[in-house]
Amino acid sequence: MIDQQESWKVIRHTVKAEGRVQDFIEDEVELPSGGSMVRQYADHPGAVSIIALDDKGRIAVVDQYRHPVRMRLIEPPAGLMDVAHEDPLVAAKRELAEEAMLSAGKWSVLVDIFTSPGGLAEPIRVYLARDLKPAPRPEGFVVEDEEAEMSVHWIDLDELVENVYAGKIQSPTMVNGVLSLKLALEQGRVEDLRPADSPWPARERLVERRSQS
Repeated sequence: MIDQQESWKVIRHTVKAEGRVQDFIEDEVELPSGGSMVRQYADHPGAVSIIALDDKGRIAVVDQYRHPVRMRLIEPPAGLMDVAHEDPLVAAKRELAEEAMLSAGKWSVLVDIFTSPGGLAEPIRVYLARDLKPAPRPEGFVVEDEEAEMSVHWIDLDELVENVYAGKIQSPTMVNGVLSLKLALEQGRVEDLRPADSPWPARERLVERRSQS
């Protein structure tokens, strides 16, 4: 079985609050069996994340303060898809340069996830980037807010995996990314991962829905 696209009829759609990145929504939804239910969720433009693997088996990570959970998390470079029709790969390349000052010669799709589909409409595409080289930050990019306080580290993939299982790494993109990469390496399927320009239906549906709201 696989995930299937499905959309139940929205009887009432209310934007309870508008935010800089995401809006808080309340929908009354018609049930296929009759009746209705009310669901509240945060609408979100989606994001991209990059597992950058060097030829020594290390991953480039950042330590970023996340205020909602009051923790500094070990995360892969990542960024919002807040430009409606921006190509995800273009966004990923920009974020890798902005946060880790790296470029990559090889790109592929590692895994697609929803962060928390019960209450947050955020799809994330996690890329695998290889053949890494130093790169300048994009012209005009200004380091500010949390990013001004974070730094880049190189950590061995196996160490990251152990820390995930020990409960010491909790970022969903980091957890999904490193475990997916570890499995792909063990199964010998890294070269068979989806191409970097593969369709991303969840993101495409999100853009369409947001444009109609």
